[in-house]
Amino acid sequence: MKRTGDRLHNQLRPVRITRNFTKNAAGSVFMETGETRVLCTASIDDRVPFHLRGKNRGWVTGEYSMLPGSTIERSSREAARGRQGGRTQEIQRLIGRSLRSCIDLEMLGERTIVIDCDVLQADGGTRCASITGGFVALADAVNVLLKKREIFDNPIRNHVAAVSVGIINDELCLDLNYAEDSIAQTDMNFVMNESACFIEVQGTAEKDDFSQDQLIAMSELAKAGTVSLIDAQIKALQQ
Repeated sequence: MKRTGDRLHNQLRPVRITRNFTKNAAGSVFMETGETRVLCTASIDDRVPFHLRGKNRGWVTGEYSMLPGSTIERSSREAARGRQGGRTQEIQRLIGRSLRSCIDLEMLGERTIVIDCDVLQADGGTRCASITGGFVALADAVNVLLKKREIFDNPIRNHVAAVSVGIINDELCLDLNYAEDSIAQTDMNFVMNESACFIEVQGTAEKDDFSQDQLIAMSELAKAGTVSLIDAQIKALQQ
């Protein structure tokens, strides 16, 4: 099949990670994957949730929102509706789980790092971009704690990134944009670390079922994609 921008089936969209995008947050990353753009900020709070108080253990959590102008048709603010939608809650829990997997919470101490992911422009893969960019914001927030000598050892154990893989017209494709996602037979999201281990896998047969062989092939394609994304994270953090 012919992909947008003449991408190959195993090719990521152009990735750009811009650090220090805003000045007030401990970590601030403008994450771009193709036409999807997400602002990821990390804030440090010297408190933990009630169930962790007194346990000398920190917490990392995520919040996610799509701004009204991020899609072609304006979506109303969830705050105006008085509640978050199920999709928003599911995605921000995914972000939190994914980023907690890469950090030693005991080494973090009794503090919380909140990763806010605000989608400025959506063209597919917003949850994956949020996780990939959110990790860089988390790393910057940890570096703030290290520089202030509030912690003495880096609690981050692994890089974490996420990417989508789909089946379109019986062909496997990496990193779907919205047009591709909307016609995919199968749509999957893979969260993986730098050791190529799975953190989370989400998959749905939208139109046709898929075989075990196809699942394995999709995971291999996702592995290659996350390796490239983690390389982009490393380069961004070195700048």
